[in-house]
Amino acid sequence: MTQALLVIDVQNDFCPGGALAVPEGDVIVPGINALMADFPAVILTQDWHPAGHSSFASTHNAEPMTMTEMPYGPQVLWPDHCIQGSIGAQFHPDLTVDRADLIIRKGYNPAIDSYSAFFENDHTTPTGLEGYLRTRGITNLIMVGLATDFCVNFSAVDAAKLGFKVTVREDLTRAIDFDGSLTAAREGMRVAGVVLT
Repeated sequence: MTQALLVIDVQNDFCPGGALAVPEGDVIVPGINALMADFPAVILTQDWHPAGHSSFASTHNAEPMTMTEMPYGPQVLWPDHCIQGSIGAQFHPDLTVDRADLIIRKGYNPAIDSYSAFFENDHTTPTGLEGYLRTRGITNLIMVGLATDFCVNFSAVDAAKLGFKVTVREDLTRAIDFDGSLTAAREGMRVAGVVLT
């Protein structure tokens, strides 16, 4: 077995009606469920923030979707979302969660955000996913989920840098597209060697 399906952050807060809704975020769920049957390994990631997280605009008395500077670099200040134990942090109710071999939670450190499934936003603190994949002999990753231009993008680029063969199924992702972020993400993924299909 060398292939795994990595399903990024298909959670209520990223779907219509959620705190940080991605347009059509729920439309991709049936296709992702169908794709799971084709893979010997399925891994889900779950955004899992404590209340008052440093990436929340409310923590800084700032407007959501503004920028700030963190010790690790520039950071978008988000609406409060995916708070641990909340309905918003739960996976979309139609997602076939039981098919997952592993669920990686990220963003739980209050001092640092975590877009990537592999590293927190300092680009050095690992989540442990790389080690799990290597010990299982997985070399090829197909990525789907939310959002194309943030968590999918960062996960795909990090995986490619770590030497994994990465494909992003754009039909099974959706983007926030904040200030040209989708175009930039697509270009960055291609430069990193990620295949977009």
